[in-house]
Amino acid sequence: MPDIEDHVDAEELLATLLGCPPEMLDVSLDQLRTLAVVHTTGTAQRAARVLGREQSSVQKQLDNLNRAATRLVGEALVLKQGRGKDFLFTPSGEEIVALAIQTLASWTDSLHRSRRRLGSTVTFGTTEFTVEFLGAVWPSLREDFERRDIHLNIEHVRTRDLWRKLDAKKVDMVCGSFAAQPGRPPELEYDFLEWHRERVALLTNLTTRELPDTPVTSAKLPTLPLLAPTAGLLAQFLGRWYGPDYRGTLDVIADIDSLNYGLNLLNSELMHGCMLTTERVADAVLEGRLPGRGLRKIDLADDYEPALEIVTGIFARKAERDRYAADHPLNLLWDAFAAASPARSVPATLPG
Repeated sequence: MPDIEDHVDAEELLATLLGCPPEMLDVSLDQLRTLAVVHTTGTAQRAARVLGREQSSVQKQLDNLNRAATRLVGEALVLKQGRGKDFLFTPSGEEIVALAIQTLASWTDSLHRSRRRLGSTVTFGTTEFTVEFLGAVWPSLREDFERRDIHLNIEHVRTRDLWRKLDAKKVDMVCGSFAAQPGRPPELEYDFLEWHRERVALLTNLTTRELPDTPVTSAKLPTLPLLAPTAGLLAQFLGRWYGPDYRGTLDVIADIDSLNYGLNLLNSELMHGCMLTTERVADAVLEGRLPGRGLRKIDLADDYEPALEIVTGIFARKAERDRYAADHPLNLLWDAFAAASPARSVPATLPG
């Protein structure tokens, strides 16, 4: 039988729930998200573009929120400042935006936790060039997943975002690459299943007179016209070799934020120079599987310090799979990759 204190607490809780103002109950999660997006983008027009809606629809939601807030607290949430200017958020508006972001994130995280626990949905992240690894194991899993009504959600993740997405639990498992020293086990705070290792190379449209077919040394690379990555794995290589200000050391003729953009610049001969890439990508260009007519692959010499290679594999949060049964989708995915991996599984060690 519940004691008197429990009875009082229950009554107080019911009184609080039943005493919610009607104006507050009319506010939807969609309205809160719209408010947060407007806060992030600055205007209803930009928010509408991001949300894929009409500007009038976004403005209507803002007007409804403003009317509700004025009745509840005596102050609107967001104010127009004139044509072309970002909206002004009042102190009440700033508080509600913070609450909206916290509420939406909490609900989303809770849904992800429930889906992971039940195994009804698994989110797998791949980069543009690792999606084929998932394709290699999917045939062995498809029938079981479809029979159990398990949804495999595939998300495109850039290499620079791998750890952030995994840590934030936006994905349950990722397939990606990182820089590591040859012959050494990776130092990671994640479960890791190695798939393969490779070196980096140069792709170039320079003539053999301008750049002979001999390995490029670390002293030679700064003298070559280079299409340099703005971020990501290959930018990490350049930063490790030439320091954080490597753009001041190298002859950078163009900044590229994607492989295809760099290939198109070289293929169209709008730029004459070199581009750092992986051996697999370079070979795909030479074999015609990627655009790059007439480009040459040039190896790098062995004098770069520190010696680095690209390690590609599957990552999961540390020991998370241990909390689930053997037939949980996360464990089934991991086991399928382990069985199909062309490389031996290498145990990851923690730093220090």
